[in-house]
Amino acid sequence: MPKPSKKNISQLLLPLSLLYGMVVTWRNILFDKGILKSKSFQLPIICVGNLAVGGTGKTPHTEYLVKLLQEQFNVAVLSRGYKRKKKGFRIAETNSTVADIGDEPYQIKQKFPNITVAVCKQRVKGIKQLLKSDIAPDVILLDDAYQHRYVKAGLNILLTDQHRLIYKDHLLPYGHLREGFESRDRADIVIVTKCSPDITQNEMREIEHGLRLNPHQKLFFSTFRYGDLLSVWGDNTRKLSAFTENTKVFLLTGIANPKPILNLLHGTKAEITSICYPDHHHFTPGDISHINKKFNALSQTGDALIITTEKDASRLKFVQGLSESVLKHLYYIPIEIEILNNLKATFNNIIIEYVRQNQGNSLMA
Repeated sequence: MPKPSKKNISQLLLPLSLLYGMVVTWRNILFDKGILKSKSFQLPIICVGNLAVGGTGKTPHTEYLVKLLQEQFNVAVLSRGYKRKKKGFRIAETNSTVADIGDEPYQIKQKFPNITVAVCKQRVKGIKQLLKSDIAPDVILLDDAYQHRYVKAGLNILLTDQHRLIYKDHLLPYGHLREGFESRDRADIVIVTKCSPDITQNEMREIEHGLRLNPHQKLFFSTFRYGDLLSVWGDNTRKLSAFTENTKVFLLTGIANPKPILNLLHGTKAEITSICYPDHHHFTPGDISHINKKFNALSQTGDALIITTEKDASRLKFVQGLSESVLKHLYYIPIEIEILNNLKATFNNIIIEYVRQNQGNSLMA
């Protein structure tokens, strides 16, 4: 019997996507009609999310907002804490682990130790708990909560990857969308993320036409800016521009889309090998043994280093069994967001003015 092709398998998933779409549409209708209730709160709440599963840059964009707001306001970040082992509402401490709060909240807390980072699957409950805390926040950032409609955020920021635009995608499981394209209407701001730094004005206009946004919705484009490599376990740094033909790079990732980092590394002179695990991957003893062996073989032939992402570095810090050689040569690539088209000031002003004007009202004016 011939093996089914990917195309045939995909076609079989179409009926499931239609069924899934009916369920999601009905759920949204219940919220729109007020049958399912959305809770408002008397402080600014900014939701950062997407329609597609994973890989749009939610955490770097949330960190951008933290940096923007933390000097003027008491900022709290509330996340689900995906794949953490502890349950219920938890406020992150400086000694919290990935198992306690999840890899993305851990990363945010490590980078911004002076803000409040909390996790709770039930966001309404989480917000209520934050409001009872010793340092009540001036603004709450909801990480990955676009589908969590039980909270009525005052400002909804929707992200879509330039290379996987929502108007070209399909509902799960045939495609990657958790909600239909029409759900973009709930967004106040749409950001096209992971843009090529040399994206043209014509390409931007084409995307704007495809998104078909409403007049009140604001559209921005962002790209990743990569910093120098930082040692996970020390103070050493490495510059990508200093790589030579003798540099051996082992890229280790457990994220939804490692392609941008692969493209970045392939733009250097180094020889690149890689292992790409699924998003939020839990490294098993077998994985660690394989990583140790692979890097040991690579390091025999020249200047070798192992590179990972910030999120993966957060998990690898708590992994047992990595060899001394791996620990010594393990680096991560820090990522920051850059708003394109010289619109950084415009974007920043929208965010800051929303927070200032809505200190006593969670609904956008």
